[in-house]
Order: sequence, then C-alpha cells, then structure tokens
Amino acid sequence: MKRTTMGVVGAVAAGVVANRILSARRRNLWPMATVAQDRRRPRWHVVTINRPPEEVAPGGRLPEPIAKLGDEVEVQVNRAVGNRGTALAARLRREPTGVIGAVERVAGTDPRQRVRIALRESKQLLETGEILQPEKPGTVKRTLTGLPVDFAVSRARGEGRL
Repeated sequence: MKRTTMGVVGAVAAGVVANRILSARRRNLWPMATVAQDRRRPRWHVVTINRPPEEVAPGGRLPEPIAKLGDEVEVQVNRAVGNRGTALAARLRREPTGVIGAVERVAGTDPRQRVRIALRESKQLLETGEILQPEKPGTVKRTLTGLPVDFAVSRARGEGRL
C-alpha cells in the first residue's frame, strides 16, 4: 500500500512540474521560449572551420558545397568565438513547415538536411582537402534487426547526428 501511494504521489508531482514548465513556456517565462516561438525565421546552421576567414571564402567565393545551394540560402562568414577559426553559417530563406516539412524530413528530401550536409562537406573540404565518406560496403551482413541502424546511418549526415 505504501509503495502504491508513493508512486501516485511521485506521478502527481511529476505532472505538476511538467505543467508548470509548459505553462511557463507559453507565457514566455522560459528562457528559450522566445527562440522556440520565433518560427517565422528559419534558424541558422553553423560550423566552425579551423581556417582563417580569408581561406574559407577567398575573395568572397564560398566553398563549393555551399555555393551549389545558390539563392536558396543566406550565408555568413565570421571569425569564430575566441579567434579560433571561422564560423560558417547558413540558413534557408524559406523552410518547409507542418506536415509537408515532416514528410520531407522522413523521406530525406528536407532542404534543411541539404544545408547541414553542405556545411559539413565544406568543413571537410577546407580542413582535410576531401569529403570523407563512410566505409562502403559495410563490414557486417545486413539483417532485419540491423535495418533501423542502416536507416539512421543513411539519414545521419543530413540530421547532424551519429
């Protein structure tokens, strides 16, 4: 009986805390609420490159992977914090939203994924001189239980994870 009562009290307390956090976010009392609620402007994606700005964009020419995106993105090249290289930032001029954005993301055709891939490839080109590729074919046999991992790895470059 005591364990059940303690469990119920714990669940109620967790619910109260979650409710307070969510209501604070709605009222703009949460520190990140203004960032999260400003969905009108696409967010910046940034990589730090271990090169001076003059080498990242010589004469205003952007790295080839970013330049391929053309007018689809806004690009900024600035000194990185602490004078540790260059911050290369890009954002879409128009991001997909709602159901269309979710479907594009799952299908792997989301333009945000292209921006992240272009930034990552630009960093690799400038720092190593080549775009690094994962090992193909893999060293393990494909199995049914490995399919979720294969799917995650195939999307990792565009999602900025793994």
